[in-house]
Amino acid sequence: MSEIVLKTDIKEYPLMVRGKVRDVYDLDDKLLFVASDRISAFDVVMPNGIPGKGKVLTSMSLFWFDFLSDVIENHLVSAKVDEYPEVLHKYRDVLEGRSMIVTKADRVDCECIVRGYISGSMWKELKKEREHGSNTVHGFDFPPDIQESGKLAEAIFTPSTKNDNGHDENISYKQLIDLIGEETAKLCKEKSLAVYTKAADYALTKGIIIADTKFEFGFKDGRFILIDEVLSPDSSRFWPVDKYEVGRGQDSFDKQPIRDYLDRLDWNKKPPAPKLPDEVVNASAKLYAEVEKLLTGK
Repeated sequence: MSEIVLKTDIKEYPLMVRGKVRDVYDLDDKLLFVASDRISAFDVVMPNGIPGKGKVLTSMSLFWFDFLSDVIENHLVSAKVDEYPEVLHKYRDVLEGRSMIVTKADRVDCECIVRGYISGSMWKELKKEREHGSNTVHGFDFPPDIQESGKLAEAIFTPSTKNDNGHDENISYKQLIDLIGEETAKLCKEKSLAVYTKAADYALTKGIIIADTKFEFGFKDGRFILIDEVLSPDSSRFWPVDKYEVGRGQDSFDKQPIRDYLDRLDWNKKPPAPKLPDEVVNASAKLYAEVEKLLTGK
């Protein structure tokens, strides 16, 4: 089992953000992303991590950046430690396989979510609306007979607010226009749907449904580019095709074993989080590794 990296400490550059998973360092005109093995559930970071998780996230983002490069440019500069500034070479053991240097971009402050199936927060909101006799959520009219995990007639763009410290909030496309302007909102919608469609079609050939996913975009020298991570188990719902069944929650290649375990506890979903038992950690690690292999061949 690989060593778990919960925190990095690179003294030569200022730490900009220590997020739920990623440590981000300021390299002047660029950023150093380091994907740790931290894992969060219900927006709370767990005390123990998932071995190899940061490497899986990085590997999958690199795969997708390359695969989608004909659809949209991205912020990747390099993921090879030999090409990093020399002062970083001494951190090779930590950086190898779990880091990338990216160009700085002006982030568009929204989460760009695409859903090909109805699940998660959108399903919860639809169920609430149905209690009042409506099938409309954030401007979308859903079929009255659609069930949980049901496939939509076509993928939909359902943006949310971007909250770095708490819960994001689903909003309508009109609200997005009010937030970031019509031209940028149109770019977000068109590119999100194009990227999702290409990725989802490919994933099906590998036996995986991408039920939904979220993207982030930014502007670099006037160019609209894909930033952050992309199509990882942390940002997407990956379902095995052979276990898919409408009308219920699905098996998922992600931290589902952790959420299931925490749901069985008498825990209020607030810090401090309980320590995860080894069998739950190992079950999640196996799922992360499995989806990486299926999608990337690694």
